[in-house]
Amino acid sequence: MAELLHPDRYFDPDPAQRAVAREIYGQIAHLPLVCPHGHVDPRLFADPDCRFGSPTEMFLIPDHYIVRMLYSQGIAMEDLALTRRDGGATERDPRRAWQRFAEHFYLFRGTPTGIWLREELADLFGVRQALDRTNAQAIYDQIDARLRSPDFTPRRLYERFNIEVLSTTDAATDTLAHHQAIRNSGWPGRILPTFRPDAVVNLDMDGWRQQIELLGQVSGVAVVDYHSYLHALEQRRAAFKAMGATATDHAALSAYTAPLSAGEADAIFQRALSGTASAADAARFTGHMLLEMARMSVEDGLVMQLHVGSFRNHNELIYARFGRDMGADIPVAAEFTRNLHPLLNRFGNDPRFQLILFNLDETTYGRELAPLAGHYPAVKLGPPWWFFDSLGGMRRYFDLVIETAGIYNTVGFNDDTRAYPSIPARHDVWRRAAANWLAGLVVHHIVDEEDAAAMAQEMAYGLAKRAYRL
Repeated sequence: MAELLHPDRYFDPDPAQRAVAREIYGQIAHLPLVCPHGHVDPRLFADPDCRFGSPTEMFLIPDHYIVRMLYSQGIAMEDLALTRRDGGATERDPRRAWQRFAEHFYLFRGTPTGIWLREELADLFGVRQALDRTNAQAIYDQIDARLRSPDFTPRRLYERFNIEVLSTTDAATDTLAHHQAIRNSGWPGRILPTFRPDAVVNLDMDGWRQQIELLGQVSGVAVVDYHSYLHALEQRRAAFKAMGATATDHAALSAYTAPLSAGEADAIFQRALSGTASAADAARFTGHMLLEMARMSVEDGLVMQLHVGSFRNHNELIYARFGRDMGADIPVAAEFTRNLHPLLNRFGNDPRFQLILFNLDETTYGRELAPLAGHYPAVKLGPPWWFFDSLGGMRRYFDLVIETAGIYNTVGFNDDTRAYPSIPARHDVWRRAAANWLAGLVVHHIVDEEDAAAMAQEMAYGLAKRAYRL
């Protein structure tokens, strides 16, 4: 497999730095994987005999990184075996969809997706040649045969990947039945839920009213006003925590926070219930509810994650046909210093509170986020997210953040993926990038090799465990 996976991949070509990087990486390469934030479906682990389906279902259909690149080159999503929510016709033969994918695999040259796929195919399935139009069906058969073997159930792969803990991301209205089934099964794998209330907090999300009805049902609280709404959310957080959750997750277009009076919040909530809330109402309510969620985190100890800066469903045609998470979410400019001022002045000095920030505007790292994390005890910075979960993004992140915040105000790595088989590859890219960056500090005599080794252990393992209270 040397032709695909060079042992010194991603290390600097300078011999001195490469040698140090190799040494550092060797000390962290086999550490257990801590996966505190991601989107793997817990149903994969609830049934001990669960299978992935076809190679197309495993690799292509759930991965919006793949879908968006193919679509950008004029390949219809209907031709990729994706289900249309409007009932329109789509490709139903997974082999034909795979063939189209293979014929365009060259599009991923030099991209993070190309790196992850190359490593998955080589390490998991023994594929020793680059995927293309000529070998597509042979590689499909090779993967399919492996998927049918006893060693390729999600639970067995969890063990093979050396995962110590994996957190899913679950709606506030989720009954957590799959997590309960995992627990009842006696399997020792540690799969934890994460509380994500966006669908009941962001008033402008499709189906908000229906989600409120579900919130009432699952919580046992009749949600008729703002007060009962808060009570239902607190009940669900308690249920998540009882099932092992250590964190919440919140997505917002901006980091805007500002308090509303109880009367103002209830007035907006009543307009939302009647279907008359405005866009301004939605923005104000989200900004207020981020404060409420921070208050609840102080009280119940759940770590608060905030992902900022994605203009969701930018392509309205694709959203109408296929729904969310089809690669049409586009970054916007972000501002944190003023927007988070109300939240941080209320909770940022409280030792019970932990806020982990993610964003899609790299210009904020050196200007705002690193200084905020380098001051407020409650603030930690998440790793490069989404479009910047890449070798280049990681290098820029290290350079922009560490000189101001240090590594101990960051949270290490999380894979943030729906594509379960890519988890080891994603962690390996981070560990190699971190080892190489730390080796640069060593050869420039900024830290010594002992310090670099200790920092590498933290960046690969320790920081994530502590930040997420695992």
